[in-house]
Amino acid sequence: MTSVQTKAAVREPTLERPFRSFLHSKEIGVIGAVVALFAVFAVSNGNFASVSNLQTMGVDLAQYGLLALGVSFVIITGGIDLSVGSVVALSGVWSAWLNVNAGLPDVVAIVVTLVTGAAIGLVHGLSVTLLGVPPFVTTLVTLVAARGAALAITQGFPIDGVGDTFTSIAQYRIASIPVPTLVFLVACVAAWFFLERTYQGRQLYAVGGNAEAARLAGIRTQRRVVLAYVISGVCAAAVGVLVTARLTVGQPSVATGWELNAIAAAVIGGISLSGGTGRVLGVAFGAVLLVCINSGLVILHVSPYYQQIVLGAVLAVAVVTDRLRARRSERSQR
Repeated sequence: MTSVQTKAAVREPTLERPFRSFLHSKEIGVIGAVVALFAVFAVSNGNFASVSNLQTMGVDLAQYGLLALGVSFVIITGGIDLSVGSVVALSGVWSAWLNVNAGLPDVVAIVVTLVTGAAIGLVHGLSVTLLGVPPFVTTLVTLVAARGAALAITQGFPIDGVGDTFTSIAQYRIASIPVPTLVFLVACVAAWFFLERTYQGRQLYAVGGNAEAARLAGIRTQRRVVLAYVISGVCAAAVGVLVTARLTVGQPSVATGWELNAIAAAVIGGISLSGGTGRVLGVAFGAVLLVCINSGLVILHVSPYYQQIVLGAVLAVAVVTDRLRARRSERSQR
């Protein structure tokens, strides 16, 4: 074999390795499903691929995607956050109340709302780690209480008259891309860098894989769990601000059931309910898949009742797939 042939033989596997790795990744399934569904809906109705509908889908993606990102951090550590939908509603009306009733400047109201979301996440994290309350119970309490707080703040009526900054967030476009969509993309990059390129991010996976082993290895497991819940709370608060900006009012009835959408997007994207595995790329495409399904069914004039059935079916498939993947992994480790 000549030196040229030797170099080619060495170079070929090197070039093929990333492609083969991608084809065998967990995310390839959800990416393929997104491409296939997009093509089917686009062919079925030309309005699906129109610029206006894509922009609307982009805003929807920012809402569901940010929630899914926040929930993913918690699930990776082996927990669950059922409160995010109610926290979205509370954050939305809280930001509007601070801006309209308390007279705070737009930016200050938004910052205070994000801090409030972080505080809610901090309470969740401390309850789980210090008090030993199961994540399901802790976040279920907030699911009920936060929705009640949103109704109490507004007395059941929307708060309108929010400032121009709110409306600008929802209406402004950069290169025809809605600002909320760009916020989601930036959040994805930040989450990817943190989880896959930092020591603290890898520790979250270790905690979710085996919390006791992680503790014995010197990882401060309680701090990592608290961090995950704080991130989830901030993401939910950010979505609340985006929803208020989109509606131009603080509406206490929004985001009902969105916690299921967030969990579904995360699990569809490959985040294991057992904790310890999953990637941001999969979560992003899981959210895209849900948005495609919702938008496609609306474009095709499918009844909203059937849309919920489809969402339930997708979530069921994701959960079953997750369990089968976990069993396959257990068998391979034996």
